[in-house]
Amino acid sequence: MLESRRKFLKDAALGLSLLALGGLTACRKKLSEKPNFIIVFTDDQGYADVGAFGSRDFKTPNLDRMANEGRIFTDFHVASPVCSPSRAALLTGCYPQRVGLPYVLFPEGPEWTKELSKIGLNPEELTIADLLKEKDYATACIGKWHLGHHQEFLPRNHGFDQYFGLPYSNDMRPEENPEYPPLPLIEGTQVIEENPDQSKLTERYTRRALDFINHNRDNPFFLYLAHSMPHVPIYCSEEFRGKSKQGKYGDVIMEIDWSVGQVMKSLQENKLLENTFVIFTSDNGPWTVFGNHAGSAAPLRGCKQTTFEGGQRVPCIMYWKDKIPAGTVCDKFATTMDLLPTIAKLTNSELPDRKIDGYNIKNLIFKQGSQKTPYEAFYYYDGVRLKAVRSGKWKLHLPHQYKGVKKPGMDGEKGEYFYDKIELSLFDLEKDIAESTNVADQNPAVVERLLKYVDKARDELGDKGIEGREVRACGNH
Repeated sequence: MLESRRKFLKDAALGLSLLALGGLTACRKKLSEKPNFIIVFTDDQGYADVGAFGSRDFKTPNLDRMANEGRIFTDFHVASPVCSPSRAALLTGCYPQRVGLPYVLFPEGPEWTKELSKIGLNPEELTIADLLKEKDYATACIGKWHLGHHQEFLPRNHGFDQYFGLPYSNDMRPEENPEYPPLPLIEGTQVIEENPDQSKLTERYTRRALDFINHNRDNPFFLYLAHSMPHVPIYCSEEFRGKSKQGKYGDVIMEIDWSVGQVMKSLQENKLLENTFVIFTSDNGPWTVFGNHAGSAAPLRGCKQTTFEGGQRVPCIMYWKDKIPAGTVCDKFATTMDLLPTIAKLTNSELPDRKIDGYNIKNLIFKQGSQKTPYEAFYYYDGVRLKAVRSGKWKLHLPHQYKGVKKPGMDGEKGEYFYDKIELSLFDLEKDIAESTNVADQNPAVVERLLKYVDKARDELGDKGIEGREVRACGNH
């Protein structure tokens, strides 16, 4: 009887141990099923400013390795050719016009900046960070924010646990205009430095990013690393000065490449490569009027501040070890607006009960073989002005004035623009990526079809002098 009881207790104890072990295993499995997400977002880095996309006079070995072990996207777009609207679209999955942020924001300085210094991303909008906080992710924004500098608009009020960086562009400082306030470096919601040494920004951002990864290696996390560089004025640390044939701009890109390498090394050391989705891209095309302090959008036409491909088609690399096929290329159309709905799908998160313009692009990211873009049409806006629409390989420019570089600047000095007008023009981007040959006359049916999308965009999102029916208000201070 006693022996029988001992056996029963022994079996019961073993059963409880197995249950506990099973519960722990299940808990660990559940944790591992929550992938980490890292978005590295550079500022004004051109389409050709990565080795895998054609750079020649500077090296990007870490980005090239990421490309060789992941997938590059050769037809990847941002939703605006300038800073604030592009960032709003990335984080909300919406056209910036829809969320009320079609313009670049400024600190209060010259008279014309006063209205643009009072607004920001509405805290009611859902960001990628908000979405992931609902799934118990740790979240951090490190670097340039540029979606409102007042406390109610800062990252801490948009789903981020941590923030360290500049609230707007690094040229919005007294050196460029005496009416600007000192350039603030913010921790959380507080200014901790004024006019920080910008030659150390990339390194400081990187160290903060590594600290965040190390601290959260046992928790699911989302890191938004938004470098201030290579927006002018460009800076790099002493370690990278004189490293490239291209000069200072190349040195700056090489330091950003180093930063990506440090992030990837940290993931490897923490055994997180198999569970982390890393995305590298830029907020818009290069600011080529600054000449040798700017990058290249070759072979694309245009640059930052234009709705030609050079303004909105950007380099993009996606990496997830053993999940994304290594050494592959996606040539299908996709945008930064797709990141929010795709991340939502990967984490079984619910999208907000409001219009989202991006799409779940899991098939474009993870699958081999022929896939299709989910976009029926894409709209190119400059501020509140609709300037072009794309459907498939066809891109239709509406008549508008645009600017190009007449004389590039040197060593940080701004050059000269020329202004010209483009008439109604149709381009076949499969044959003419440089948008050089107008084929509107040869394809009247295509023009007519794309003009119907123009009507739809104007109805939903508006146009100059037309208020869209489906736009939401920005935040107002």
